[in-house]
Parts: sequence; C-alpha cells; structure tokens
Amino acid sequence: MIARENKRSRLAAKHAAKRASLRAKIVDAETSGADQWDAMIALQKLPRDSAKVRKRNRCALTGRPHGYFRKFGLCRNQLREVIMRGEAPGVVKASW
Repeated sequence: MIARENKRSRLAAKHAAKRASLRAKIVDAETSGADQWDAMIALQKLPRDSAKVRKRNRCALTGRPHGYFRKFGLCRNQLREVIMRGEAPGVVKASW
C-alpha cells in the first residue's frame, strides 16, 4: 500500500501542470463549448491516480491509513511507541 501511495504521489506531480491547464480551459467562460468539451475528454483520459485527491495520508512506518497524525506523519500506535522511546521532540506523557 505504501508503494501504491508513492506511485500516486509521483503521478500527481508528473501530471499536475497538464491537469491545471485543462481545468483552467474548462472553467474559462471565454472558451468555446467544443474546446471545453475536448478539454474535459483530455482530462478524463489522464491516469486516474494522477489526481491529487486520490492520495491518502498513511503512517510512514506501517502504512496504516487510520488514526493518522499529520504533525508527525505517524499513526496513533506508532506515535505512542515513538513518544515512549523519547524520539518525538517536545512531547511528554501527560500527568496531573
């Protein structure tokens, strides 16, 4: 799954400029209907995984998609282990 996410990231970066130009052409009111239609078809022919919305946040260590903390890039299970080892700077176990 991690390799699949890496592939999606590479494809999104590779096709980002082309997707942006096609989207601009579709949204532009000055563009004729036929040109807008052609831009829509061209956008649909690009790889599905090249859309940045297809990417999913995953744990850097395990690839787990749920319980993900953006600040650390880890899932909750791995984050707890990293914190207990003292490897996360500025994070301490709560006590009151």
